[in-house]
Amino acid sequence: MTLPRWAYGVIGIGGLLALWEIAGRTVFAESRAVPPPTAILAQLGTDGFAFYWPNVATTLSEAGRGWLWGNAIALLLAFLVVQIPFLERALMQLALVSYCLPVIAIGPVMAVIFDGDTAKVILAAISVIFTTLVGALVGLRSADRTSLDLIRAYGGGRWTQLWRVRLRASLPSLFAGLRIAAPAAMLGAIIGEYLGSESGLGVAMINSQQSLAVERTWGIALVATALSGLAYGLTALVGRLLTPWAPR
Repeated sequence: MTLPRWAYGVIGIGGLLALWEIAGRTVFAESRAVPPPTAILAQLGTDGFAFYWPNVATTLSEAGRGWLWGNAIALLLAFLVVQIPFLERALMQLALVSYCLPVIAIGPVMAVIFDGDTAKVILAAISVIFTTLVGALVGLRSADRTSLDLIRAYGGGRWTQLWRVRLRASLPSLFAGLRIAAPAAMLGAIIGEYLGSESGLGVAMINSQQSLAVERTWGIALVATALSGLAYGLTALVGRLLTPWAPR
């Protein structure tokens, strides 16, 4: 009997959780560095909605705004590169610099310059620009040459080609970049919270580490991972719905 593909994933995750449970109750029982999943779930239940929701809401707000701003900047740069080719070298180098900047190093500078959660939003935006830019450029340049020539033959210019042909052709590659950008924005926001904030998953994790609440620390990490996975999945779902013609 052939199992469906999702069944293999369920079996794999179940086996991993079983090994984790065994290791947490044997190998790491004394050090408590790796608590078993059941202990983490119990702590999640004890902390409950009242503890997690304010922190989750703060982090999602920062990551969401960073995701929007970072992707907007990436799309603007991609349009400029396609429409004004001689700008490509300078703009790509600028985007690459933003990708290579160590977030943990520039975070304190941002925190000093900007008030409130602006620094966290900027760090989240910086984390997504390069990834989305590459995806957008690959997609914009994958447009069918015949369609572009047809637009030109009817008197259309570069901007007409962009709106009529290139944008639609870019969607599959663009959403591939957006899927990766979603977890990256979450990571940028959490790192920003590590460097100074009043609430958020990063702040909660620091507090739990300092109080040696190991199960809570793991619980916060799992919640952050689940949110990143959910953001990735939702972006992939939207991309699939908007690009039914794209190969899977």
